[in-house]
Amino acid sequence: MSAMSATQRPRVLVVEDESLVAMLIEDMLSDMGYEVVAVAARIDQALDTARSVVADLAILDLNLAGQRTDPVAEVLRARGIPFMFATGYGAAGVAQEWSHVPVVQKPFQESELSHALLKLKVHETGALKPGVQS
Repeated sequence: MSAMSATQRPRVLVVEDESLVAMLIEDMLSDMGYEVVAVAARIDQALDTARSVVADLAILDLNLAGQRTDPVAEVLRARGIPFMFATGYGAAGVAQEWSHVPVVQKPFQESELSHALLKLKVHETGALKPGVQS
């Protein structure tokens, strides 16, 4: 994770295989003052992107076309990039290893996404300060 300037918006990687859901998440994040720097819809693409993207946090769908995103979460954890899950399964679908990771259950509202992002505690460091909060 790289340092941000005071005027830079927090950068987000979105891992989501449903294009309409990805667009909705992008819109919500933009409204909250975040910048989506990459969207990955397939597990191989998500892994490649997670290994190289310059991002401050990530939002992962738990399941991409039948494949779990745990390997992507492992890459992000190793790189020190905070992440959360957005899934139709809710917290019950998350492996025990990730029980500490914030989860929003689809479908969700912008306020629920905002609350989950705050749970990442990235705001406490002062490094991430979205311009607009809901």
